[in-house]
Amino acid sequence: MAFQVSKVKYSGKINEVPLGSQKVLVGGQSAYNFHDFEGTFPHKPKLALQVWDMDPGEAYAGPLAEAFPGVLADPAAWAKKCVEYGADLISLQLKSSDPNDLDTSPQQAVDVVGKVLAAVNVPLIVQGVDNKDKDVETLSLVAEKFNGKNLILGPVTDKNYKQLGAQALAYGHAIIAKSPIDVNLAKQLNILLMDLGVKADKILIDPTTSGLGYGLEYTYSIMERIIMAALVQQDDKLQQPIISVIGDENWKCKECNTPVEGNETLGNQTCRGVMMEVTTAVSFLAAGASIVVCAHPATLAITRAYINAISDGGPIKADGIPAIPITAIP
Repeated sequence: MAFQVSKVKYSGKINEVPLGSQKVLVGGQSAYNFHDFEGTFPHKPKLALQVWDMDPGEAYAGPLAEAFPGVLADPAAWAKKCVEYGADLISLQLKSSDPNDLDTSPQQAVDVVGKVLAAVNVPLIVQGVDNKDKDVETLSLVAEKFNGKNLILGPVTDKNYKQLGAQALAYGHAIIAKSPIDVNLAKQLNILLMDLGVKADKILIDPTTSGLGYGLEYTYSIMERIIMAALVQQDDKLQQPIISVIGDENWKCKECNTPVEGNETLGNQTCRGVMMEVTTAVSFLAAGASIVVCAHPATLAITRAYINAISDGGPIKADGIPAIPITAIP
């Protein structure tokens, strides 16, 4: 008797969200990620690379700096390099606006956003620094100045949702609703935003991301429960695509930052960091993420190969290693 795969029919569906003026679509699936034998997946998960609005200097691990030679002081050139590496989206992180760092002006953020938008033709995520007052000031001006560009603004939290939700609504932008690793808090923030008038096709969920070895399993379980509520329980307040911002979370840890010199037992730093980031990316894709924001281009390439192999079938190849065939489940 032939083996029969057990299949489940889900009653819920993740909402589609168009991103950027290019209208790149995420979401839309009617089953758990990669369970294409149980539902439909009109759009593969998207991968982004992060860009800082300032030169990271020593704050960036050596392997990251080596991957972007000569462009780290120029956000527009950095973004172009990310697109050359195959990024579906750019995540511009306004690090310099942090009041505890350079405390740059909202107008400076507008200038940087404008240069990045002119340099690339992919959707742009604009991330603040999770400081309520400064993010409201900065992202509000960005929203106004780029009216109709459908930027993805974040983080929008329970502390700033009224101001940033209203700005996104007024000027036609999507938002990243960020909550602290709790299903009920994620749902409540979505309810508040929708009551404000923000439509479902303008909201992404960020349940807060942890890196491998630093709380990944907790974040994974929360994401899994969000997707389960959306698909199985038809909870229409949780049927939003999930975004996982994993770059900084991985590369700030000692396992990625520690150079191999004097620590030879840890192995090559680039391989170590990339594989920690890849493991995090693949885990959150399995949990249900529709967008993953990476830091290293090798992470993006490896994760893309994984997505394509799982979605389309075919072998996974590496030099010196026999091809591993992947067969789609009928």
